[in-house]
Amino acid sequence: MISDKDKNTVYFSDILRTSSEFRATFERIQSLLDKYQVSYRFLSNTKDIWCRDYMPIQISEDKFIQFRYEPSYLEDDLDLQSNPQDILKNNGLTAEISSINLDGGNVVNWTDKAILTTRIFKENPNWNQSELISELERLLNVQVLLIPDITNDMTGHSDGHLRFINSNTVLVNELQNEFDYWKKGFDKMIKNSGLTFVEMPWFEHLDKKHKHTAVGCYVNYLEIGDLILFPVFEVSGNKDEQALNIIHSVFPERIIEPININEIGKYGGLLNCTTWTIKQYAPQHSV
Repeated sequence: MISDKDKNTVYFSDILRTSSEFRATFERIQSLLDKYQVSYRFLSNTKDIWCRDYMPIQISEDKFIQFRYEPSYLEDDLDLQSNPQDILKNNGLTAEISSINLDGGNVVNWTDKAILTTRIFKENPNWNQSELISELERLLNVQVLLIPDITNDMTGHSDGHLRFINSNTVLVNELQNEFDYWKKGFDKMIKNSGLTFVEMPWFEHLDKKHKHTAVGCYVNYLEIGDLILFPVFEVSGNKDEQALNIIHSVFPERIIEPININEIGKYGGLLNCTTWTIKQYAPQHSV
């Protein structure tokens, strides 16, 4: 697979730039991409802004796997369930099709390994678990590592828990306030994989109007080449300063740009969720 640091092009749902609710926030993201001359494009025919989840996963520069996108959390909101094959067709993209039901946000990868939560089993009940993992390893051409699915987490995605710093190290939400069963499962993954980890602070932001808010989750940043757009929240109880210190310490050679996107975050996703990143041979600036 291709690591985020080796990707050079960002895609967004066209809804981000056309919706009056998100336009101002998106323009702040856009200005930073323009500042560093990062190539970006827009996807038409999408039904929501979380394009990481319904777009294909890149295996190599010319190979993509499109998984089935029928998440259980959208069973009662089918008007928000984008059709990946329609999006591919409408945007002139191609991919190999898999029948496995898998959101892109539940795949956090390096070149030779990918971390998923056990939500993958709930989303594919007709598969034998070991056969499912074997098929995923074949399709992705990596070792698949598992961490627990948090039961009350709507999406069950791994990109809300951790990210790769390098081939040997992950950045994970601070373990102190995690559920015991999650910590045990994470420790098991670490021991079995030989990975090490650095902890990133996080906090719970109570929002009565938006119970699935992602405000407080720092690991859902956008990494594209040498640039990291890093979420800061600027609300009561935030840990912005500590989080910025850590992201600078683990990525000393990168450009770190803090950005507040709470107007998006309150709906349950942040910078990784709202982007689909790939490596292209000759990226264009924008379309």
